[in-house]
Amino acid sequence: MSTQESLGSVPVPVPVPVPVPVLEVEDLAVTFSRRGEQATKAVDGVSFTVAPGETVGLVGESGCGKSVTSLAIMGLLPGRGVQVAGSVRLNGQELIGADVGMLRRLRGSDMAMVFQDPLSSLNPTVPIGTQVTEVLLEHRDMSKKDAADEAVRLLDKVGIPDPGRRLKEYPHQLSGGMRQRALIAMALSCSPRLLIADEPTTALDVTIQAQILELLRELVVDTGTALVMITHDLGVVAGLCDRVHVMYSGKIIETADRRDLFARPRQPYTGGLLASVPRLDSGRGTPLTPIRGSARDAIPWSQGCAFAPRCDNAQDDCLTEVSGQVVPLEYDGPGRELRCRHPIEYPASPSGATASGAAR
Repeated sequence: MSTQESLGSVPVPVPVPVPVPVLEVEDLAVTFSRRGEQATKAVDGVSFTVAPGETVGLVGESGCGKSVTSLAIMGLLPGRGVQVAGSVRLNGQELIGADVGMLRRLRGSDMAMVFQDPLSSLNPTVPIGTQVTEVLLEHRDMSKKDAADEAVRLLDKVGIPDPGRRLKEYPHQLSGGMRQRALIAMALSCSPRLLIADEPTTALDVTIQAQILELLRELVVDTGTALVMITHDLGVVAGLCDRVHVMYSGKIIETADRRDLFARPRQPYTGGLLASVPRLDSGRGTPLTPIRGSARDAIPWSQGCAFAPRCDNAQDDCLTEVSGQVVPLEYDGPGRELRCRHPIEYPASPSGATASGAAR
């Protein structure tokens, strides 16, 4: 259909329909508290959406709030000592404060998660086949025979050789790559609308990593599943994600399309992450440029920019509040948002704005 219709002799643009998001996260906050200790806000006002067939990345160092965000979305955080506020909507249905029974029905069917460590995520005392068929029996109302046949098909789909024999094996009898594939098979068993992958390639060798990422890419293309990829590996982001949200100290500090983010990172933290990645075009012996300090060096957002103690661009106003407000996430061009008072600047021509030279 044409994107324009004629009204008399004047062409009138026809609006292109915007896909309804599968996942809508709005102002999500997670606070951990223990008696006699100061409360810790692990996630602080996170907002993003994921459309059907879109892959969104949550990127940052360990301790930035990525995994806690995913657990809050799935409703898997403990009930005691944790406060969850904000809104999480799956296909328009609110999940924060939802009934436990409803969340159990949604997990595995409409939304699924691939956890970081497959060896600890799988039950070591139960055969792989039983663990895969359990999901099918619970959510797809199959007979045991049909569930077993479907489990074989799923294991074959994710590239596990001789899937019929693997059904009888225990997790410790499978390699790391096979265990991760088995987890993905379980997650895909009910064709979920939303899939969250939390560091799915951690501890896998490079060739297996590439196979797992290709498998996830095919899933998104073939089924239109919305994928949230949680990772600290910018190589994973470059090869898989459409949009990227960079997190630091519980907040999103930069949002951009993947290509734009890699070409022109604006937040000094994002630039530092990119500068820390080894480059094939660097000369032999070229030292990496790490971000100084650690994520523990962050200051509270109520006192300024949490990244300021580690930032080479920091100035006096980064360590103080402005008008009594936390550093806001602001518009920074089409499709971009930025939380920074002194971002990385580029010359008029962006030709020299490479990842290696972005962070100063």
